[in-house]
Amino acid sequence: MKAADSPAPRRPRQSGQAIDLHAEKVARHIAEHKHIARNTANDLDEDTSLGARAADAVARFGGSWTFISLFAAVLVVWVGLNTLLLTHYNAVFDPYPFILLNLVLSMLAAVQAPIILMSQNRQAVKDRLHAEHDYEVNLKAELEIMLLHEKVDLLRQGQWGELLAIQKQQLELLAHLIDKNPSAAAALDHPSSAASV
Repeated sequence: MKAADSPAPRRPRQSGQAIDLHAEKVARHIAEHKHIARNTANDLDEDTSLGARAADAVARFGGSWTFISLFAAVLVVWVGLNTLLLTHYNAVFDPYPFILLNLVLSMLAAVQAPIILMSQNRQAVKDRLHAEHDYEVNLKAELEIMLLHEKVDLLRQGQWGELLAIQKQQLELLAHLIDKNPSAAAALDHPSSAASV
């Protein structure tokens, strides 16, 4: 596992708040206009040992219907062969209650359980890396949306200023026209009477 993939320690900021390394990484990506999304599915697969890959294969096979079917078939053959030998030859290699079969099953469980646990531990590390990456992507998206909101607000404030300036010009032009033509002012004060004239 790489050092960058370890859980992010918290570092105190001057303002007394804590910011984790993930937030710093996201802020750096935003400032540099870089993408942060990546495919994390293969992050651990590149650095896996032969034992880790074998543990994954054993866990994958041990949790499949193929394994369950083969296991049931072996049990049926074992018991059936012992029964057949007992009935036809009056001799068995594992007499009832099948102590040898019980020993084989116990050894299989003793070997298989830690291997499956190793695979589950690797899967937990992968899940944690996926969750950290999802957090970084979500944080970057949230910050980008906040920046877009700020830009829209600034644009809106600028447009309000422009609209107020245009309205002020219109009022000045209207006042100038009223000064030149007083009958137009009367029409503005009483639009219904001007419409009837």
